[in-house]
Amino acid sequence: MPLTQSSWVRSSRGQTFRGLVAAAALAALLAGCAEPPAPPPPPPPAAPMVSLSPKLVAEAAAYRRYMSQATAITPDFSSGESVAASLQVGVAYEPGQLVRGAIAYAAISALQDPAYVEGVQAYAKDPDSRRKIAYEIIKDPAYAVGLPDSAGAAGLIIASLGGEAQRLYAEGKAVKQSAYDIQRSSWSKADVPARDLRLTRAKSLSTAAMMGDVAETARLQQASTGAAALGLSAAPVAPPYTPLVIRGLAVAALAALGEAGEGNLETLMSLAVEPNVSSCMGMSKLNLYQCLAVARPHYEDVFCLGQHAMMDTGRCLIQAAGLTAPEEPRFVPDASSINRGMADDRTDRKKPRRR
Repeated sequence: MPLTQSSWVRSSRGQTFRGLVAAAALAALLAGCAEPPAPPPPPPPAAPMVSLSPKLVAEAAAYRRYMSQATAITPDFSSGESVAASLQVGVAYEPGQLVRGAIAYAAISALQDPAYVEGVQAYAKDPDSRRKIAYEIIKDPAYAVGLPDSAGAAGLIIASLGGEAQRLYAEGKAVKQSAYDIQRSSWSKADVPARDLRLTRAKSLSTAAMMGDVAETARLQQASTGAAALGLSAAPVAPPYTPLVIRGLAVAALAALGEAGEGNLETLMSLAVEPNVSSCMGMSKLNLYQCLAVARPHYEDVFCLGQHAMMDTGRCLIQAAGLTAPEEPRFVPDASSINRGMADDRTDRKKPRRR
């Protein structure tokens, strides 16, 4: 068949197409043999989530509930019943638990400082570094003082705990003064009914476990993880710090490292102990019991409440926060009181007398 122009064009186009297909196949083959692109670098390890054991949060909430209720006691007593109700509020704490709650609340206060949390978490991205720092903190809580921006976190602890303690002391002082003022009212001079039962109940309330408010517990839980803020503010405070402030910093650092969860509860509870403050509060309780044991009229119960349940407890917490304790005049017995017996005289002088 003779080759016409049209058949030549079709033949030429077919060859061109086949050439293009072959070239594409060759390119694909060469591409398959080429080295694949390098994968993107892995993202840097993330710091662990800030977390604090729910048990410690509950202790902090119990502390806050006692402090909120105790600082709300006012000196405007109008009956023996109002005195008895306020006394039950003032005595209702167990010293060891109140100290645990104060340390737990100190930790949550420290976690409100973003700089401290970020400074601690800078060491938390590497698992080995995180475990080493956690170990050092557990071995010696003062290690937390050397972590970045600890002065800002310590300032928040001192302001939050110390401020509440000062309010408790001030309210107690006003209550103590009212023990003298209410003696103008005849009801205040009547004897307290069932005095022995009142003392027994005070001792029972002093050993019972405290419970926090549900809403406050939820608020503190959110604050401990950074999901909410407590609205605290304070200037940084340089060391030295009291043992309670140091332990608050230590627990906060462990929380920022992701090492303060339920799995480490036993270790956390051992950190939330401060024997000196517990001893101070225990002595306040003993003085309270002695005072109630000899108190008869209602105004003497008011004195016991103001001095020993509120002022003495407030003083313990003020000192625990590292603030200066208020000055109080102390009774110094004279020769005649020594002859009568210092112990009896000191106990007797604790009660207010009618002016």
